Amino acid sequence: MGNADYLYPSTNEYRQCAHPVAVPPPQPFFKSFKNSLKETFFPDDPLRQFKNKTPSRKFFLGLQYFLPILEWGPRYTFQFLKSDLISGITIASLAIPQGISYAKLANLPPILGLYSSFIPPLIYAMMGSSRDLAVGTVAVASLLIGSMLGDEVNATENPTLYLHLAFTATFFAGLLQASLGLLRVGFIVDFLSHATIVGFMGGAATVVILQQLKGILGLQHFTQSTDIISVLRSVFSQIHEWRWESGVLGAVFLFFLLLSRYFSKRRPKFFWISAMAPLTTVILGSLLVYLTHAEKHGVDVIGNLKKGLNPPSFGDFVFTSPYLTTAVKTGMITGIIALAEGIAVGRSFAMFKHYNIDGNKEMVAIGTMNIVGSCFSCYLTTGPFSRSAVNFNAGCKTAMSNVVMAIAVMFTLLFLTPLFHYTPLVVLSAIIISAMLGLIDYEAAIHLWKVDKFDFVVCMGAYTGVVFASVEVGLVIAVYIYENTNEMNLFPSSKQQNSVIILWCKMQVAISVLRLLLFVARPRTFVLGNLRNSTIYRSVEQYPTTNDVPGILILQIDAPIYFANSSYLRERISRWIDEEEDKLKSTGETSLQYVIFNMSAVGNIDTSGISMLEEVKKITDRRGLKLVLANPGAEVMKKLNKSKFIETIGKEWIYLTVGEAVEACNYKLHTCKPDTTNEDSQPWNNV
Repeated sequence: MGNADYLYPSTNEYRQCAHPVAVPPPQPFFKSFKNSLKETFFPDDPLRQFKNKTPSRKFFLGLQYFLPILEWGPRYTFQFLKSDLISGITIASLAIPQGISYAKLANLPPILGLYSSFIPPLIYAMMGSSRDLAVGTVAVASLLIGSMLGDEVNATENPTLYLHLAFTATFFAGLLQASLGLLRVGFIVDFLSHATIVGFMGGAATVVILQQLKGILGLQHFTQSTDIISVLRSVFSQIHEWRWESGVLGAVFLFFLLLSRYFSKRRPKFFWISAMAPLTTVILGSLLVYLTHAEKHGVDVIGNLKKGLNPPSFGDFVFTSPYLTTAVKTGMITGIIALAEGIAVGRSFAMFKHYNIDGNKEMVAIGTMNIVGSCFSCYLTTGPFSRSAVNFNAGCKTAMSNVVMAIAVMFTLLFLTPLFHYTPLVVLSAIIISAMLGLIDYEAAIHLWKVDKFDFVVCMGAYTGVVFASVEVGLVIAVYIYENTNEMNLFPSSKQQNSVIILWCKMQVAISVLRLLLFVARPRTFVLGNLRNSTIYRSVEQYPTTNDVPGILILQIDAPIYFANSSYLRERISRWIDEEEDKLKSTGETSLQYVIFNMSAVGNIDTSGISMLEEVKKITDRRGLKLVLANPGAEVMKKLNKSKFIETIGKEWIYLTVGEAVEACNYKLHTCKPDTTNEDSQPWNNV
């Protein structure tokens, strides 16, 4: 009984029928090193377009890479101009009051908000790859600048030095942003996970809202700290100085702004009502103050704004100690935050319109516009969500809408700035509060709790750190875990030797951490092939004798999918698909129909990873391909189920093994007519 009658194969027979584990064939050092560099820094293979091109064509393609306007400009039509003209004027009506408000938030002269909405959008229109991003100042970066520079220099007591430090910090922020793009190390931004950004933005919005109580209540003296305890203490310790006139005016305008935004959300066709509401409040507030002389009854106004375009400021940079360190630190932190926000917003709207943007190219564009802007009296700018959403809803077609907005701001600077003299500060506070309420994304936090409890903890850590400590502390809590060790006195007789040893140890730790980050941020992905006379699928690099499966591309992801590598994997998977389609076209074989992911090595996935799979699903759908999953683990399946991704892809496209997935795809490939629908046929592609 049992196994008694079963004849086990001998060792030699087993070795003959089994497939041995192969050692990958050796490769020359330089070839291996080149491939490693390419995989680490060039996952999207930007040099692919230069293959087999003449030198003159390569030069022109290089110009197009850094100046995308040369690519879409010759195809620009009058129909696009009409759409961009409407979008540009609409976002200008939002950019003018927001620019003035956010400059006040950064403790800078209000006119700088208008300056920053003129030069940077023109630079981005030439260099940016997003059609929908509307460039301008943002509340969180403004708050960071005001908080970090305010710790070193008082903006009221020494306004000139404070202003010059703001220009210097913007210069270093732009330098960092452009360098990350040129050096292809933008994956550093990916370490700001979706959960971190949700918590950080929500906390920063809460702090900004609380700080606007100064303007709403008409307080003259207010704390420079950003934590909630200090702000509330400052508010309630000055109850006797509250001004009811300012409070009533602020409450009325805030109600009007929130009502207009609510109406626009319920009726998307009337998006322009919400977009025009801030400028409307500025006009109404200014008229009310002018007619009633409210500035004499406790309502503070902006005052004089000088006419004229941006004056040069490249001679105002501060490169002397001790202020240089503060400027560099402020520039680096605000630059990373602004970069993460701008790229995230650009990618979001690009996904809606079914086109791709180059993350590294965006970094160069955003960095360049901040470098140039800092030389012409601008402070930090990026692509804010609120302004970009209005641009998107207004039907923009290209980055020309930024040019239209810049021209509108230019006319304002030349002719209309005196009209803002009577604009009450309480209106600016109401505009900021209205905008910030949209950044508190409680629905995203609830989603994080349902899908991944650890992501929720990270989110809440960032939020509480910002609200109860400071903006910088909140960011550190979310993305930086460190060990505080006592520095041992290795050489008591020589402080210089001791410092050298400590510095050397820190360098070793930094190199080790960088190496670890590269392994995490750049996981292995490879193509699988079929071993002869079997249902086993292995890497074609490790087993060169494997057979391709016609019409099917099988990819294996060899690591958990987290926020740190999700952007890289999306770009690398797109490149695998491009290369496979090119190979099939050159050989005349069956066209690609299915893309199978072997997820046996994906031990876990977070919300950023799920978003990456959703984006890949949309990419394959647009190309007329079907996405198939094979062997996802229990933890991955739980999160895919909670996030509704299983419903999106369909249960019939998830298989236990790669063999079953290939068998099913082969059956459908030979019995069903392939779906040739391609959503890429958008009007834009025919321009």
